[in-house]
Amino acid sequence: MAKRGGFPGGGMPGNMANLMKQAQKMQRQMEEQAKEMETKEFTASAGGGAVEVTVSGTRQVLKVKLDEEVVDPDDIEMLEDLIVAAVNEAIGQVEEVSASAMSKLTGGQMPGMF
Repeated sequence: MAKRGGFPGGGMPGNMANLMKQAQKMQRQMEEQAKEMETKEFTASAGGGAVEVTVSGTRQVLKVKLDEEVVDPDDIEMLEDLIVAAVNEAIGQVEEVSASAMSKLTGGQMPGMF
């Protein structure tokens, strides 16, 4: 009868064990990074500061501040565009910081995964 494959002593070979340890360490670091991002706030403005938006590190809009001069009942479309621009800019900041942090954790080995 043929012997079943496996590793001597039933354990993982050294490289595999190290790889598992590295993966677990990276997972812990990613969880810590996610918790840290939850506490951060990112603010962006549009229209020369007429519209200011603050979002959390989890991409939730926390605050929208409007300059009184930008509130024109006859031009709501412009105000809407400025709000969208400010929100997108703030979310872009979150994405940039998050991608940079993930790149540091992964050593640039997993591009585009996060």
